Amino acid sequence: MKNSSFEGPVSVIVTSIAAPNSEMRELASQCKARGFSFYVIGDVPSPADFSIDGCEFYSLEQQRATGFKIAELMPARHYSRKNIGYLLAIQKRPSMLLETDDDNQPLPEFWNARTQRPRAPALSANGWTNVYGYFTEANIWPRGLPLDAIQKPLPEFEKLPEAELDCPIQQGLANEDPDVDAIYRLLLPLPISFRTDRRLALGRGTWCPFNSQNTAWFPAAYPLMYLPSYCSFRMTDIWRSFVAQRIAWENGWSVLFKGPDVYQQRNEHNLMKDFADEVPGYLNNSKIGTQLDALKLEAGPENLGANLIRCYEELVRMELVGGKEMDLVKAWVMDLESF
Repeated sequence: MKNSSFEGPVSVIVTSIAAPNSEMRELASQCKARGFSFYVIGDVPSPADFSIDGCEFYSLEQQRATGFKIAELMPARHYSRKNIGYLLAIQKRPSMLLETDDDNQPLPEFWNARTQRPRAPALSANGWTNVYGYFTEANIWPRGLPLDAIQKPLPEFEKLPEAELDCPIQQGLANEDPDVDAIYRLLLPLPISFRTDRRLALGRGTWCPFNSQNTAWFPAAYPLMYLPSYCSFRMTDIWRSFVAQRIAWENGWSVLFKGPDVYQQRNEHNLMKDFADEVPGYLNNSKIGTQLDALKLEAGPENLGANLIRCYEELVRMELVGGKEMDLVKAWVMDLESF
């Protein structure tokens, strides 16, 4: 991205194959009232007549007409088409991007002002960490956390040092039906609610997956939003989060986790299919962390694209992401550089 100010209105991005529902109508209404941009990215099954006041909907044909290099290469029928929504928003140079899903109902707190440099308890060099454990006493963990890290003891929250930290990536939790894996859904109870009075910044050496369901991004981290296409559907945002965390550390950034500001009324899923799609993560997420940690990356905003390419080259080398991914990653970087 060229050096210039990012002072445009906040943008909200969703991808959906459904007809307009109450969640999306609420998002559109709230965005319109605040002067925010709201992008909905469609796919093959999306209704041809999709329309909500306050929303900019992009069909497959409209996505391909954007002129983005990545739009020429993206596979259809994939959640990663959200990348096109990111680019549509970024080219307008917004001061912040909020991404969520079409089955998340925003709570009033979702619309609160945010700062890139919050003061928060900080945790570094703790390896894989079940952040959910700081927000509830229930036995629950985020999708993508290695199974052998679920019961790992957590450092006492009250003893964590507080600091003002640079957090250009901020993950909000979700109440009712939060982002958990298929093993949890098959075996353990829902709904659940998280405490709202805590937040936690994860620094270098502390891994925790974050998703694309309730995440705020500030301009410095926009290049790290890229979602891979040639991998398991249930891992696309999780593996994106590992790459983003690794590159964030190189720049002295932390990832902020905070209490719930949406609740999810989950779309229908086949849990055994979800389980099958999550197996590559169960078997490889720890390895990904080890391999990404060993990479030699370079600090500085001018190196974000090269670092992104280097990380995905490693995932391809590990045979977890298909080789076609590299054309998409490079197209993403080129599109960003054109803005």
